[in-house]
Amino acid sequence: MTLENSVRLLAGFLVLTSLALNYLVSPYWLLLTVFVGLNLAQSAFTRFCPAKIVFKKLFFKKAA
Repeated sequence: MTLENSVRLLAGFLVLTSLALNYLVSPYWLLLTVFVGLNLAQSAFTRFCPAKIVFKKLFFKKAA
């Protein structure tokens, strides 16, 4: 799995998890969805993504 795919998988997993927790626990879990969306938007403009830094340290390869 490439680095970019790993970041997309993490973002999708966090969004789906926050939606499930919104339904099961508290509507405040939607703030996690907002955080993920804002992080994706800022990374599109600044090319800085904290998840990429973590995944690089876990030895994921870059897309060719």
